[in-house]
Amino acid sequence: MAAEQRKLLEQLMGGGISSRSAQLSLTDPKVCRSYLVGTCPHDLFTNTKQDLGPCSRVHSEALKAEYEALPEQEKKKYGFDYDYMRDLQKYIDECNRRIDAAQRRLEKTPDEIRQTNVLLKAISDLGTTIATGLLEVEILGELGEVGRAYDELFRVRQAQAAKQEKERELKALSDTSGPSGHQKLQVCDVCGAYLSRLDNDRRLADHFFGKMHLGYAQMRKTYDAFPKEMRGRQRPMGMGGGGDDDMGGVPTGPGGRHDDWGRGRGPRSGGGGYRGRGPRRGGW
Repeated sequence: MAAEQRKLLEQLMGGGISSRSAQLSLTDPKVCRSYLVGTCPHDLFTNTKQDLGPCSRVHSEALKAEYEALPEQEKKKYGFDYDYMRDLQKYIDECNRRIDAAQRRLEKTPDEIRQTNVLLKAISDLGTTIATGLLEVEILGELGEVGRAYDELFRVRQAQAAKQEKERELKALSDTSGPSGHQKLQVCDVCGAYLSRLDNDRRLADHFFGKMHLGYAQMRKTYDAFPKEMRGRQRPMGMGGGGDDDMGGVPTGPGGRHDDWGRGRGPRSGGGGYRGRGPRRGGW
């Protein structure tokens, strides 16, 4: 779709873009190196919520064909893989930040946490009171103190009723706060979209095969395919490219976390799935 739109634009402009790109070389800083090596991120999300708009650099099919025809050794000399990896890393890192922010919005507020802790302590204290009271009733019964035993049993039953009420309050709080209070939402571990555990298979399929989800899945898969030894190194000296697009250095992974992008939950490189806090599709 993006390529067709670009061709249409070239026709409307009387071949201006084609004539301009024909004057450029592979190493010209105006050329999009992500497009030369693989797929420019700007072409992945057209007409979606994450539409990045048109790429500011030139996408030339002729230059892409010229690059693809080069021997692998020649391609390595240019070092465009490093530029492509950095480009992917930038957008993956932005997506990961959105995922973390979305996940935090589903977590309990400080006030909800405080209320939960108060109820848990009250339930625990009442449980202790009940256990102690039942033991007292047993001892008084053995001593023949029937009247006192009945009085103690009445207090135990009051404590049991209070404990049941606190447990109902805790359940109501749990049902209206955190993930459960947001219609049992989950955050997609690939693209950051909200998903509901109440969704049927059709709605889930629409998401997993949607353009935005597949775009981020492709970016993550492509990034993971780069050799790990490239991720902590600068562009080797003597590689071509120049201009204002030189990398300088590539962090160890999106967000500087090497392969572990999910706070201990593993890389988000698959085509689907959720963050580690919730069940995956098929487990609901």
